[in-house]
Order: sequence, then structure tokens, then C-alpha cells
Amino acid sequence: MLRALYDRTLRLSSHRHAGWALAGVSFIESSFFPIPPDVMLIPMVLADRAKAWRYAFLCTMASVLGALLGYAIGCVFWEAIGQPIVGFYNADAAFVRFTEFYDIWGIWIVLAAAISFLPFKIATIASGVSGLALAPFLITSLIGRGIRFFAVAALVYYFGPGIRRFIDRYFNVLSLTFIAVLLLGFLLLGAV
Repeated sequence: MLRALYDRTLRLSSHRHAGWALAGVSFIESSFFPIPPDVMLIPMVLADRAKAWRYAFLCTMASVLGALLGYAIGCVFWEAIGQPIVGFYNADAAFVRFTEFYDIWGIWIVLAAAISFLPFKIATIASGVSGLALAPFLITSLIGRGIRFFAVAALVYYFGPGIRRFIDRYFNVLSLTFIAVLLLGFLLLGAV
């Protein structure tokens, strides 16, 4: 089922309304859709490198708007919508542990999920459930999603088709490395 959804999402990248489809996938991925927008972003940038930054911007903005939907699901519609979404991903136990860290690490969890392979939709819903302050949530989402989508667009723009295979193969390792470097930088800044 997921493979068919992945393939269909990938096919949207060559549709004549691919920009709208990219925005739609970016929006719904932030709250419930399982396929990341990178699946469309990469081939779209490869097809028209001049639009790389436009596509990254579109992904970022639509994803942050979708994050608001995820937040609302957690804050207002948890029982009706949020619990079934978390259950669909078999993440009930992980979600409970995840929300326990929010009192201390909320913004950092959102940032990590916005940049990496961690499910951003779980972070957006958990933010609403835990009552994370909306303004910092939105700013962090904007920064994290911007880093992710502009980095992917830049890699594809500068390195072309070969980078797609590299990103697909090493995405998790690259994400974790980037988060580790980012956290180390913040820790060093805090020590200064």
C-alpha cells in the first residue's frame, strides 16, 4: 500500500500542476500523510533547476501551514482524529514517551523532526496535545522545514541526478549527522 502511494506521489512530480501537488503533499505530510514531499521535490528540481528555490519555498510554506493543522488536531481534535493517526503509524507507545519530553525539549523535538526523517506529523500533533506555545512552534517549524527543503533543493541543484541516489540511500544518516552538528553548535554557544 505505501509503495503504491509513494509511486503515485512520485508521478505527481511530472504533472502539469506539479507545483500545486507539491504544496498539497507538503501540507498534508505535516499532519497525516505518510510520504514526504522530498519524493516530489527532488525530481521537480532535476527537471527545472531554475525553479529549485521556488519549489523549496513552496514546500516550506505549505509544510508550516500543514503543521498548524497537525497542531490543531492535537489541541482540538485529539480523540477524534489525532489518536487514530498515531495508531495508524503504530506509534501509541512512542507517542506517550514522545510527549513526556515536551516540557523540557519541545522546541528541539520539533526542530529535529522538521529537519530529519523523524515523523514531523507526530511532532506537530504532539505539540498541540502538550500545549506547546504556538509562536515558538511556528518559528521552529519554519526554520526546520526551511533548512530541510532548501538543503535538499541545493544538493539537487548543485550536484544533479547523482545526488538523488545519494540522498535516497543515506537520508537517515545525513539527517542524524546534521542534527548532531546543530545540537553541538547550540551546546557550544550555551557554554560560551
